[in-house]
Amino acid sequence: QVQLVESGGGLVQPGGSLRLSCVASGNIVPANVMAWYRRAHGEERELVASINNRGRTTYSDSAMGRFTISRDNGKNMVDLQKNNLKPEDTDVYYCNYGAGGWTIEATEDRAWGQGTQVNVYS
Repeated sequence: QVQLVESGGGLVQPGGSLRLSCVASGNIVPANVMAWYRRAHGEERELVASINNRGRTTYSDSAMGRFTISRDNGKNMVDLQKNNLKPEDTDVYYCNYGAGGWTIEATEDRAWGQGTQVNVYS
């Protein structure tokens, strides 16, 4: 069992920045993928960014150029630096862990954090 704890959410004005962090603990498989999803109100959770243990990253179109995902394998931590935030970025963001696949979508053993709220408005 893997547990994930997120932090870093909050309220910022448009154009501001936040850094979300997620720390994993428990029975972690070294070859894993970690990701950030958003709630996407009224829809299934939407993948924002992912990174595997070798550093391969993916980004959604809206995140590309504004957000950067990174990880520290030794600390079992993944961060999402969010710059130039827009009101449409307002959502709950969830950390996700997966093992058994090269991409987050292909993983079998997945764990989710409780989510952290990001509000972007004046």
